[in-house]
Amino acid sequence: MATLKISRKYQSLIVLFQFFLLIQTQLVLCYQYKVGDLNAWNIPSSANKDVYVKWSKNHLFKLGDSLLFLYPPSEDSVIQVTKQNYNSCNLKNPILYMNNGNSLFNITRPGEFYFTSGAEGHCEKLQKLHISIGGGNGTSYDEADSPALAPSPSYTNVFGSIPVQSSNSTSASSSGKVEMSVLAAVGLLFLSLFIGSTIL
Repeated sequence: MATLKISRKYQSLIVLFQFFLLIQTQLVLCYQYKVGDLNAWNIPSSANKDVYVKWSKNHLFKLGDSLLFLYPPSEDSVIQVTKQNYNSCNLKNPILYMNNGNSLFNITRPGEFYFTSGAEGHCEKLQKLHISIGGGNGTSYDEADSPALAPSPSYTNVFGSIPVQSSNSTSASSSGKVEMSVLAAVGLLFLSLFIGSTIL
């Protein structure tokens, strides 16, 4: 069996490169989505009434991701509700209530999640969001498999409010995921070519 010999000066470079790839992979695994890819969580415009329905269907959420709801705290809030309360726009007895204007919801389990504005009348004007998170192994999630009112934990904001990005910054999208994946693939290709040339 042949043994791979790499000179000492290249060993630290390879370890550093592998560490870089590990960090890049971790960045790709979880993502923070700005809800609706809008500047604010608010009542949809008449021209785009189903913005939140379209937005949730165009994103593949997974465990470890998070949803960022941005809104003026004096004017709105976000509540997590049951499917029944989501469909009937019943704001009573929410599972989770968030009202700081920069509300972050961490996805920590598979299932169906229902959100609506906590402001009276906003849900009826379609300011609501439904997302579905599949199981960790790529299987779909059956809502009957878990308790109907099991809340998903949301972590308290210990260090103050989440900073608001300036309006001229780019909105959250999956392009960052693709760029990181391409970067990792190019890195692996470089590493395999480098190791291959040192063997020959």
